[in-house]
Amino acid sequence: MNWIVALAGLSGALAVGAGAFGAHGASGEAAEWLKIGGHYQLVHALAALLALHLDARGPAWLFLAGGAVFGGTLYFMALGFPRWFGAITPIGGALMIIGWLWLAWRGVSG
Repeated sequence: MNWIVALAGLSGALAVGAGAFGAHGASGEAAEWLKIGGHYQLVHALAALLALHLDARGPAWLFLAGGAVFGGTLYFMALGFPRWFGAITPIGGALMIIGWLWLAWRGVSG
């Protein structure tokens, strides 16, 4: 079983669901959180698959973890969880950035 592919598929499905709920079932700030979380999670599910194709498993895992933390904290807040979850969101963003930098480093270091 390829866990990166499986988790990327689940991540993509969750992202589409969150974005759809943000567009049709939520309003105000909650809708924005769902749309933003869904967008970043979906992009990074695809980025994980690209990284896997490039045999860059480390960046792929960071993309998945970062997308889950970033999107997940926004989803939780949209569903009524305490706003302090927003303090965790940047950790997901940092993981995604590190994944991109790691991927870039692999590209220049051969």
